[in-house]
Amino acid sequence: MDTQLIIDKYYKKGTKSYNIFMSHATDVAKKALSIVHKHPELAVDVQFIEEAAMLHDIGIFKTHAPHIGCYGKYPYICHGYLGNELMISEGYPKHGLVCERHTGTGITLEMIIENNLPLPHRDMVPVSMEEKIICFADKFYSKSHPGKEKSIKKIRQSLAKHGKHQVAIFDEWCTLFL
Repeated sequence: MDTQLIIDKYYKKGTKSYNIFMSHATDVAKKALSIVHKHPELAVDVQFIEEAAMLHDIGIFKTHAPHIGCYGKYPYICHGYLGNELMISEGYPKHGLVCERHTGTGITLEMIIENNLPLPHRDMVPVSMEEKIICFADKFYSKSHPGKEKSIKKIRQSLAKHGKHQVAIFDEWCTLFL
């Protein structure tokens, strides 16, 4: 798979959205790969992790997030399932699942219904080890501050706004991946 070819199909080089997307995706991929190299016992598909980490946010251009140069019509929270749809159309459904399942520590059907989220009614939580690693790595980087790694304390505070369960999952991942 040529991830750059897919990225170039949806993002124009030199634009704000491209620069932010690439910076964020590269940071997440590097973090995910560092976890993999530190934990060979996890026995994951390294090439898949690199590809999927670079593409996990491919759907952001379809959302309305002007601060990162995205002027689509959907709320930002939709970028995961929109990315899944794009990756399925590209012939990479496994990569699409990473897109759909990386928000927070995952979004359950119960959370979607309780919070009336504008998302399809299904669980969107990381299942495979590869999905969990990318989701975890993603928590360390925001698109608002490209290149700057967040502290574990800040990540926990951010996740706490969405419930203790999100923090508990993150803490489990810290034990597993750090």
